[in-house]
Amino acid sequence: PQHLDPGTVETPPPDSSAQHFCHFTPKFASARSTPSHYGEDGWHEATSKTTIRVENEVEAHREANNYKFGFRKWKGNVTERPIEDRSDIVKELYSNLSVVKPQEGSVITFGNVMYVVLFGWWISLIYVLVGLLMFGTIFGYRYGKVCWKLALYFLWPFGKFIEKVIRKVMLQCGVSDEDAVGAKDSAPLLVSSPIGDLSMPVPPEDMKSSDYWCHISTYIWFLLGYPVLAVVHGLACVLSWLLVFTIPVAKLNAHILTAVLLMAPKDIQIQRLDKALRVERGVILCCYRAFNVYYYKYTIQGINIFALNLLPLVVITLIIGYTDHEHKYFSAETTFATAIMSIIPLSYYIGMGIASISAQSNFAVGAVVNATFGSITEMTFYITALLQGHRAATKCYEEIVKAALTGTLLGCILFIPGICMIIGGIKHSEQRFNSRSAGVSSALLFISIGGVFAPTLFSKTFGNLVCESCSNIPGNASVPFICKDCHYDTSQTDPQLILSHTEPLVYTISVLLPAAYLIGLIFTLKTHSHIYDIHISDGHGGHAHGHHVVHWSRWRALAVLIVATVLMACCADLSTENIEPILAHFSISQYFIGVTVLAMVPELPEIVNGIQFALQNNISLSLEVGSCIAVQVCMIQIPLLILFNAFYDVGFVLVFSDIHLWASIFSVILVNYIFMDGKCDYFQGTALVVVYLILLALYFFAPSPRSC
Repeated sequence: PQHLDPGTVETPPPDSSAQHFCHFTPKFASARSTPSHYGEDGWHEATSKTTIRVENEVEAHREANNYKFGFRKWKGNVTERPIEDRSDIVKELYSNLSVVKPQEGSVITFGNVMYVVLFGWWISLIYVLVGLLMFGTIFGYRYGKVCWKLALYFLWPFGKFIEKVIRKVMLQCGVSDEDAVGAKDSAPLLVSSPIGDLSMPVPPEDMKSSDYWCHISTYIWFLLGYPVLAVVHGLACVLSWLLVFTIPVAKLNAHILTAVLLMAPKDIQIQRLDKALRVERGVILCCYRAFNVYYYKYTIQGINIFALNLLPLVVITLIIGYTDHEHKYFSAETTFATAIMSIIPLSYYIGMGIASISAQSNFAVGAVVNATFGSITEMTFYITALLQGHRAATKCYEEIVKAALTGTLLGCILFIPGICMIIGGIKHSEQRFNSRSAGVSSALLFISIGGVFAPTLFSKTFGNLVCESCSNIPGNASVPFICKDCHYDTSQTDPQLILSHTEPLVYTISVLLPAAYLIGLIFTLKTHSHIYDIHISDGHGGHAHGHHVVHWSRWRALAVLIVATVLMACCADLSTENIEPILAHFSISQYFIGVTVLAMVPELPEIVNGIQFALQNNISLSLEVGSCIAVQVCMIQIPLLILFNAFYDVGFVLVFSDIHLWASIFSVILVNYIFMDGKCDYFQGTALVVVYLILLALYFFAPSPRSC
């Protein structure tokens, strides 16, 4: 939660805040506000106090890094949160299906009905067929009865539970009937199964019983029935897991496969919830809902479920991309689409690796990791595209890279803040943000745009306007003089203009922009760190140094970063190698492809982070997400491309088209006007998104670059 006090600001201790950007206060400590030492204009000179509660010291470092200039903003936790400290909604996501709970509401819901349509009917049908097969073997009739019972169960498993008779197990262990009856009097009404979570199923005791293997029906079952049902439940488990919101169905099928189907038929009983549980039976499976919309929060080892499900797509991309060079089985468009989609989970893993290392390290290590891997996603694509264009001897790929650079700027300046303002403004009527920190980012954006497009303005000032396809009849003034395809060409005016003037200007800018970025780091992290007066308090009433379990250690996170970077380079190479058929599609402008697909797909994890910040009423970080990326594009990525071109000449010239120039300048002016008052709502966000869509329409109807 964010607490704003616009009239005052708490002075941070000089020995901690200036160095670590935040200071910790226990939950029980009163957060007193002292009069501002900046005078009556304290609101403008200082900032509002932001108090954030964290679980441990590692999460405190992660939150502090979120407010550091130049660091990637990360919403998810890098340490494991105890399940007992989480909300009831999240607890429900991780609960197993072996506990009977009081039924709330009707089991006839839209999600349960969709389960019947998507899974229930065909799973039930296969159970009927397997039951007929087991009856046909004569000896397997007991399993045939079980299959028919399970066929009815899977047609509608809600409001029912599967229980296991445990009396026989008790007798085999030397427990008499009198002891069992005594246990009946003292045992609770609702008995939980020994079956654990989905990840660690406990095999039933029947597998250890000699009596279980004394029947010929058991061998017939494992030879004819179980393999078929294993394939069926495996398929249902994979499909429901990939759909994410139907993960309860995946858990249901996994429990059936690893527990129920391995039990003796006489020990399997299916009851309705309205019947009383008998104590000599233990609940194995009980499902209430097939659909839960909150499963988008589900994580495994700190990895979000969507990023986990998209990881196999990376393997598929590498297989079809490097084995089907002739496109006999998959078209180039398909390979391009899978390669672009594979960038999304890889960007997520790179971001999580950066956040994990930064949270467990000091400031110097975190800064190096952010500077090294923070722009690796975009840089791999830009460099591979320039190399592809150099090999193909065409300038079209260079124009695509410039369109992608501009598209990233427009998306980070307009779309990311806009969509965050809309979603956050719907939940919170008005949100306030740190106008001083936003002013620093806005100033750097002005410097960035001015520096990046300075060579473009230079070429228009000293270049020669060349027009092609001119219609002119000498001596006939009645025919209008019409020229098409007019552009500035510096080589026509002075062949040495680029070598003698434009190129030194580009190199000068490539030095000044990183220098300005470094000054911004010093300003926000050292000399004026009070701009971000962040108080991070312990959420458990003690010091923020409690016991914690880190999802990824430093070495594991570093290994993930390296592997994800290599895979990112491979996917970027496949995307640029297979983009040519799309570029040849003249109905779509190459400008539009660059500013949309190639620019915004790698930024999807950042967009999700920004939206989550906005939903928690932390719009300041949502705005910083886009500003940070935009500043890094201009002050780090473009100078790196110029440096790369200096060592390996791929023909990259920092001269943009007019449409890129004016769209970027207009966007920066607009967003600075929006950020002036330090307040935002969904209307201002709508204005930014609408302007972004107008610019996309402009790119969509724009003619393709001359080189394409």
